Amino acid sequence: MPDRIIQDLRRQYTKKILTEKNIDPDPFKQFDKWFNEVLSSGFLEPNAVTLATASKRGKPSARMLLLKGYDESEFVFYTNYKSRKGGEIAENPLGTLLFYWDKLERQVRIEGTIEKLTKKESEDYFRTRPYKSRLGAWASKQSTVIAGRSVVVKEFLKYFLRYGKNVPLPSYWGGYRLKPDYFEFWQGRPNRLHDRIAYKLDSSKWKRFRLSP
Repeated sequence: MPDRIIQDLRRQYTKKILTEKNIDPDPFKQFDKWFNEVLSSGFLEPNAVTLATASKRGKPSARMLLLKGYDESEFVFYTNYKSRKGGEIAENPLGTLLFYWDKLERQVRIEGTIEKLTKKESEDYFRTRPYKSRLGAWASKQSTVIAGRSVVVKEFLKYFLRYGKNVPLPSYWGGYRLKPDYFEFWQGRPNRLHDRIAYKLDSSKWKRFRLSP
C-alpha cells in the first residue's frame, strides 16, 4: 500500500467522553463497566487482548490471546508454559495487557506481575474446554519449529487414539494471573485530544490522575 494512502487513513473519535466525574474510583469496577458494554456491542472476540512480555534482557514480544476471567484483583489467561510467552514470564514476570475496542473508540492498558495459577485451578478450567481443544493442547508444542501442518495433525490423531474422551491436563499447560499495579483507560476524542485517565497502586491504594493525550 502506498505511503500516501496509509497517511490519509484517519477518522474522528466522537462517541464517548471520559471524565473524572464519570469514571469509577476503583479501576476494576471501571473495567467491569466498560467490558459489559463491550459484551453488548457485537464484537467478534470481545475478550481478545494483546499480552506483552519481555525476556530477562528486556527484548519485548506481544501476541493476541483470549482473556478467560477477571475479578477485583486479577486477570486470568491460559497457555502452554513452554511457549515463548511462558518462557519470558518465567524469566521476567512483568507483563502488560492491552484491550482495543474500536467500535467504542476505547483502549485499556493494564500492567502488573504475572504468576501461575494452581494446578487445581488449571485443571478446573481445562475440563470446561471443548473436547477437541483439549486434544489440541497436547498436539501443539507451542512456539517450536515444525516441518509442516501435518505434524500437528498427526499429533492430534495420536492423542485422540491415546486418550479418547478422557483428556488429562498436560503438565506443561495451564493458567496465569496478572495482578495489576497500573491501569490506563483511553477514550478517543475529536482532534486527537483524547481522554486518558490512569490509576497507579501506591501502598495498597489506587491513585488516579489524568494524562495528556
